[in-house]
Amino acid sequence: MSANTLRQNSIQSPQRTIADVLASYRAGSLTPGKLIGDLITQIEHADRDEIWISRVPAKTLKQQAAALDLMLQIKGEAVFESLPLFGIPFAVKDNIDVADMATTAACPEFSHVPQVSATVVARLQQAGALLVGKTNLDQFATGLVGVRSPYGAVRNSLRPEYVSGGSSSGSAVAVALGQVLFSLGTDTAGSGRVPAAFNNLVGLKPTRGLLSASGMLPACRTLDCISIFAHDVADAWRVLQSAAGYDAGDAYSRSPVMLGVKRRGYRIAVPQKPEFYGDDNAKLAYEQALEKITALPGVSITRIPFDAFTDAAQLLYQGPWVAERRAALGDFFDTHNEAIHPVVREITGQSDKFDAVDAFNGQYRLAELRREAETLLQNTDLLLVPTTTTMPTIAAVEADPIVRNSQLGYYTNFVNLMDMAALAIPAVWRKDGLPAGVTLIGPAGSDHLLAEAGAQFQQLLGGAAQADAVAAAPLPFNEATVKVGVVGAHLSGQPLNWQLLEAGARLHASTTTSKHYRLYALANTTPAKPGLVRINSANGDDGAAILTEVWEMPVRNFGSFVAAIPAPLGIGTMELADGSSVKGFICEPAALDNARDITGYGGWTAYLAAKI
Repeated sequence: MSANTLRQNSIQSPQRTIADVLASYRAGSLTPGKLIGDLITQIEHADRDEIWISRVPAKTLKQQAAALDLMLQIKGEAVFESLPLFGIPFAVKDNIDVADMATTAACPEFSHVPQVSATVVARLQQAGALLVGKTNLDQFATGLVGVRSPYGAVRNSLRPEYVSGGSSSGSAVAVALGQVLFSLGTDTAGSGRVPAAFNNLVGLKPTRGLLSASGMLPACRTLDCISIFAHDVADAWRVLQSAAGYDAGDAYSRSPVMLGVKRRGYRIAVPQKPEFYGDDNAKLAYEQALEKITALPGVSITRIPFDAFTDAAQLLYQGPWVAERRAALGDFFDTHNEAIHPVVREITGQSDKFDAVDAFNGQYRLAELRREAETLLQNTDLLLVPTTTTMPTIAAVEADPIVRNSQLGYYTNFVNLMDMAALAIPAVWRKDGLPAGVTLIGPAGSDHLLAEAGAQFQQLLGGAAQADAVAAAPLPFNEATVKVGVVGAHLSGQPLNWQLLEAGARLHASTTTSKHYRLYALANTTPAKPGLVRINSANGDDGAAILTEVWEMPVRNFGSFVAAIPAPLGIGTMELADGSSVKGFICEPAALDNARDITGYGGWTAYLAAKI
């Protein structure tokens, strides 16, 4: 099969998504039992034996699926409300614990059987997902190539002679081949992003601590993240919503302050001189992707020097952080040295070069580089880079394992060191028929912003249109909030709604005011706006209930939101139909002199519709 034919088949025959399967369950055209039976057959007849290290016994998995079949028959549609991942098969990288299944980290001599599942695995199962098994990886999660495992090199899902990417190699390929619908990887240096690019997947690397690391064997404990592989942005975001949450049992878990989405275009930073190590096909694919994204209305590009990021990346393997990998193995590194893959042993053994003084000096240097990076990005919304510099064959990596691996980390190694979030998405295919991807990178807490932007870019690059759905599905608040009632240009679909979204607000309820208000179309306002006025019913004035949306936003953003409100409007207190009160838009009385009373329409959108 030619490269072009492979490329076309990959585009024309997309894998089934979580959304597809849930829709089929609802329609009655598919059941968990039927899906699991088909997947077991597919896995058992596959010509690959390097993807899985261990699997849930087929009999057990079929029994679990049958139980879900019965639940669906009894509860019907209600099951999807309580179990958002109902009947969705998934895999986990084998450095993440599953109760009563061995955790090997791709080293049989290291194997142990935990009694408790990792927090994230338990949350996904509680959401209705079905675990199929545990996948192969670069041993001890050390590598970006997917070939450093005694269980075999994991071959690329599209071109078997090429690397699959690592260290989360099996997790990515299992999704790419349709053996599961999503999977968990881990990411320290790019292990949740490089395999996504090489297998035409989405790879979501969240803000550190957003997903609990409890039950995950660390590589570098201060940097590690559990990551998600899926076929599109909406699927990855759906999984994150079920898996995320503070875990008191994980010392590095946290509830980061989340940024709002951005619906008026993006200020994007890109490397001033992108590096591709002579791979012209990779360079062209990135340039073409950037050209498509730049065509999105409101997008602007700023080219920035990249030295701060590459210098930080060097610290991960050529600085004292390599000692964290040694710490993760403990005495095993000395007592079972021969069981460790030679390249992994060489990398981890570098820890002997560093002492405590080096560790502190490394921290000081990283702080300087982070500050420099923050300055470079301060007037931008996100950084957009190629996910990888090039895509080597397995033979090329085996011939020069450390150099080739280092090249793949050029755009990934710095992200966790700088406490950033990232989202890798498929982009423009290379001229040689190989996949390529781009990665959106933002500060800690930018996960929702990156997902919404990634969904927009995904559509531009030939994928599904999911931006609105992702924007409307934020993670739960983990901070103080305030509710704001809006009646005009800030309503959903209206021209100033973006101000609420960028302030991190989300729609709380659609309701009405109490029957003590009148609504006026104000004169000479751009965009057109109404004025809401409370009347004094004791004087015999007639009021009415006015259609209102109540939005909830972080208190930290309320002041800047209010400051942007122009005269004659302001913020006061609004009484709702149920007698409760929220902050809401009010109007200066002087603005009513030339205004039209539109109370009879019952709301601003009804008035606008009547004008058309």
